[in-house]
Amino acid sequence: MIHVGVLGATGAVGQRFVQLLANHPWFTLSTLTASDRSAGKSYGSVVNWRLDSPFPESVKDLVVSPTTVDAVKDCDIVFSALPADIATTLESDIADAGVGVFSNASSHRMAADVPLMIAEVNPEHAALIDVQKKNHNRDGFIVTNPNCSTIMLATALAPLMKFPFTTINVATMQAISGAGFDGVPAFGIYDNVIPYIGSEEEKMSREANKILGTFDGTQIAGAPFTVSASCNRVPVIDGHTLNVWIDVAATPDEVIEAFRTWQPPFAGLPTQPEKTILYLPDENRPQPRLDRNRGNGMTVSVGRVRDGIRFVAMGHNTIRGAAGASVLNAELLHTKKYF
Repeated sequence: MIHVGVLGATGAVGQRFVQLLANHPWFTLSTLTASDRSAGKSYGSVVNWRLDSPFPESVKDLVVSPTTVDAVKDCDIVFSALPADIATTLESDIADAGVGVFSNASSHRMAADVPLMIAEVNPEHAALIDVQKKNHNRDGFIVTNPNCSTIMLATALAPLMKFPFTTINVATMQAISGAGFDGVPAFGIYDNVIPYIGSEEEKMSREANKILGTFDGTQIAGAPFTVSASCNRVPVIDGHTLNVWIDVAATPDEVIEAFRTWQPPFAGLPTQPEKTILYLPDENRPQPRLDRNRGNGMTVSVGRVRDGIRFVAMGHNTIRGAAGASVLNAELLHTKKYF
């Protein structure tokens, strides 16, 4: 039995972690942490459940712990939905205490010895854990998943890595749930598009190179392309949509065939969808409202492949783009005996 915890369990991503872990076949959700004002109370009494799935009754009586190292010392692994400013030190301290940390925070993504993983895309990067343990003389570890938009972009690029390309331009239309429950005032987003999301463009510009880079046994050599991103917040609840332009040396038919035929290097994990990438031939797809829940929210849908090469990619930002990606990383590393 693998005991797991969720750090920051009452927020938007924290609630997704709880939803995905409450009845997980491999992991037993035993610890939930939140702010000091919630600590000592039952999860059911403090959480304002806002997901579109039913509240999992199995966790309603779990007593919320403060977000400290001591609170999770009996866990085998924890899933972090902490803000970056808190995660920076606390996640390192938890790893030093011998616990595996699967983080959705940005704090450690670009650290040279921390895997930045999309399980189906770069599973070989898990071997960085051995480098990290040696560097820090720790029994625990930190594994991160990318920024929510970067996950959609890098996943869609994975089938195209067999073709030469050097330049990617991407314009995002990002859902309001990506800013957290209280992140975008209603009066600001209704009838509006907000053409700036703090630090989002910078994250997209650097993270994809690490994800799609090559691990040589000691470090990651970044992929040889550049990403130029323009990120926008739009009045969609869930589901990030990306318009992508790429100077790939392939025809639209070759790109479509690459999307159709690409397969991840493993199958059968509990959170893994039947199709990681789904090509939709309808010229009006993908659309967030119609396609975000494919594969229980874990499928990245692509379509509108045109000369250029131009295409659209879309996925559920709090599942594939956040909590679901982190849980799938943990499932993969469990099969590799990292905990």
